[in-house]
Amino acid sequence: MKTFAAALAPLALLAACSGADTASTASGDDRFAGLDQQISAWRTDIEATNPSCATKVDGAGCESFQVTCKAERTITPEEQAQGVTAKLVSAMTFTGKGAEGRPGSAFATFSKAGDAWTRTEAPSVNLTTCAG
Repeated sequence: MKTFAAALAPLALLAACSGADTASTASGDDRFAGLDQQISAWRTDIEATNPSCATKVDGAGCESFQVTCKAERTITPEEQAQGVTAKLVSAMTFTGKGAEGRPGSAFATFSKAGDAWTRTEAPSVNLTTCAG
């Protein structure tokens, strides 16, 4: 019995840590279903419109895209009345290609009403915590 309890201890620790950031576990939460596709579309839009990505090398202007944080935001009563069921802010970093490639970052707020996500530009946030 002691051996069994010792074997379960690491699993209990892992379970305790796994739910800390609900926005980062979006694929397992129905409220965040479809978010991964929206973030992929956001990356494509950054590639097409961000000045850091203007110089194209082999058809691409930026590389090293990385979502650095995702954090839930409070849904206002007005948003609830409009059917919003999920809301979060996210930050993404990337680097321009070419000899003058510059690092860049972008910030977006994602809101879900029904099965549809909308994305709006967000003010800068802390790249690690997404704090405003």
